[in-house]
Amino acid sequence: MSKIEVFEPALCCATGMCGEDVDQALVTFSADMDYIRSSGGDIARYNLASEPQAFADNEAAKAFLHVSGSAGLPLILVDGVTAMTGRYPDRAQLASWAGLDTAPAGGTELGLTAAASEGGCCGGAASSCC
Repeated sequence: MSKIEVFEPALCCATGMCGEDVDQALVTFSADMDYIRSSGGDIARYNLASEPQAFADNEAAKAFLHVSGSAGLPLILVDGVTAMTGRYPDRAQLASWAGLDTAPAGGTELGLTAAASEGGCCGGAASSCC
């Protein structure tokens, strides 16, 4: 099984549900990542704002930032090799890279939980992530 690493630009919240503007691409990608993990896939996600050391420790991510800057993110690596840049992959691409048989037909589930829908992206009204 392959290892997928996603290096993202500086985000307030990885789910895309921060503040008043919901980023549907991030909502969908978060659900797709949850699906890959729950299916046994090896996938990791790094945010430039909260995990800069992951970028510094990865030669491919460091070189990418040197050439393209954060404007070129997200960077998706599969087993250390660049698979995609500048946009998020869909569930079928992630499943293929992860070595899973197939992604479920019929589109992407939102993957919302009661905690996320009640208190915003970070699990509560008192959260200050956004």
